Amino acid sequence: MNTSSFLSLLQFADGLFPAGAYAHSFGLETCVQTGAVRSAAGVDAFLRVLLEGSSAPTDSIAALCAWRASNGNDLDSCLSLDETLDAMKPVSELRDASRQMGRQTLRVATHLISDPFLKAFSGAVESSAAPGHHAVAFGVVGNMLGWPPEETVCAFLYSASAALVGAALRLLSLGQLAGQRILWNAGPLIARLAREAQEKDRADMWSFAPAQEIAAMRHATLDARLFRS
Repeated sequence: MNTSSFLSLLQFADGLFPAGAYAHSFGLETCVQTGAVRSAAGVDAFLRVLLEGSSAPTDSIAALCAWRASNGNDLDSCLSLDETLDAMKPVSELRDASRQMGRQTLRVATHLISDPFLKAFSGAVESSAAPGHHAVAFGVVGNMLGWPPEETVCAFLYSASAALVGAALRLLSLGQLAGQRILWNAGPLIARLAREAQEKDRADMWSFAPAQEIAAMRHATLDARLFRS
């Protein structure tokens, strides 16, 4: 990966990128309010469940498959993949969060990148012909900008992890050092999951994170909320 591609990967995976991840806790806020998550150890456990039960087996493989589809200029496969991912997110709060982040990623990308495939996919999303999930958008953009597939998946998982830790820092009295330790400790897991994903395809996508999904559904009933999910 050349310097230009590397810098673009850093930009799109950065916490300052305006995808809207800062507005979501992905069920963590419910767990904090109910007392299920009280400390850095609880956040670490929640993150690992999110990565191993949802982000890696579902979203990261979708990002990889979107990378491959766009690399082959296969728009139909990309749109079909997007619909499959939509069906695999049964909880509306998590599904809507993924759509919102994906659409915002595409809006930024189309202002920065001039590419026919990206324009076609973005147009389908804007016309509501496709849901525009974040993982699919990330994979398409990654191919356009020359990110290698393993680094694309790794960056996607790290970005999701950083967003969750950022939410935890606002919900609990952890401190920045504890947050960085959680991310540091998640590094080997993220690297392994990204490496393992390279041997998989769309048929290998699965998800099993019932506790997180229930927490996300219960979020709407909380008396006070900082986040949208």
